[in-house]
Amino acid sequence: MGNDVIKELGIKAKEAAKKAYSPYSKVCVGSAVLTDDGEIFTGANIENVSFGGTVCAERVAIFKAVSAGKRKIKKIYVYSKQGWPPCGICRQVMSEFATDDLEVIIGDEKLNEKKIPFNNLLPNAFTPDKLDL
Repeated sequence: MGNDVIKELGIKAKEAAKKAYSPYSKVCVGSAVLTDDGEIFTGANIENVSFGGTVCAERVAIFKAVSAGKRKIKKIYVYSKQGWPPCGICRQVMSEFATDDLEVIIGDEKLNEKKIPFNNLLPNAFTPDKLDL
């Protein structure tokens, strides 16, 4: 699972960004997640005048995957012209569904890409295994 997969995720994330609804920030973000069984799901940010109702592209893509029965995310590509990294809430959601080797790729309009192991983005994440149920 090499550069071809990352390239495909990048293309899909950039396409997803075109579907963003971002009348307030004017920033269009797209995301593509690769599940552990090889399926790809995309999402775009969806803003709301009540900012708490806004949902990031990463969470849209993850929620689409989860609603299709997928529970493990192997790679996630986040695209914006500016190359914004995932916010804290998105990182927490990623931690819920991350494989042990989840890789986050952040891309921008200049074709720059940062590949970051998820554990570097959210070290010592609060995960379900921390609960004593």
